[in-house]
Amino acid sequence: MSDEMVQAVLEDAAERMDKAVVHAKSEFAAVRTGRASPALVEKIPVEYYGSTVPLQQLASFSVPEARMLLISPFDKGSMAAIERSIMDSNLGLNPSNDGVSIRLAFPPLTEERRKEFVRLVKNKAEESRNAVRGTRRDARKDLEGLEKDGDMTSDDLHRAEAELDRLTKAHEAQIDEALEVKTKELLEG
Repeated sequence: MSDEMVQAVLEDAAERMDKAVVHAKSEFAAVRTGRASPALVEKIPVEYYGSTVPLQQLASFSVPEARMLLISPFDKGSMAAIERSIMDSNLGLNPSNDGVSIRLAFPPLTEERRKEFVRLVKNKAEESRNAVRGTRRDARKDLEGLEKDGDMTSDDLHRAEAELDRLTKAHEAQIDEALEVKTKELLEG
């Protein structure tokens, strides 16, 4: 019985840590690198017929060249709202509308802006690492509770904590790896 409970605690912790890693990677994708990427704009909220929806539900995206993103709205009536949302998004991009699609030209980033983005990405990575550590802390409390209730021995607790620490290190390493890739991407531009 106790092995199943320990395994359930560890599986829950691993699942929550996986979500923190996925969240970190999606946060990194939303940081501009000077190259066109749909991930930068697809989550932008657009006011569409009285409700707010993410841009990805209103349009398709393509990247015809490295510094150009083409947004093709499904409904041509939403073009003005999409343009307004992009300008309000604080990405520093100026949409150009040709009546059929919206083009976003990505100017090269300045060195100062690159360093600013690197700092931003490092902060997002630290937030994700903190989420992973918080998950470890919660799981450790659960495991200690199992020991206190007599559902597991102290040896079992030490083994489970060692496994939990291994999981934590592995997930932190995934975040660090994604951070390293994004930092390199930002600095080489």
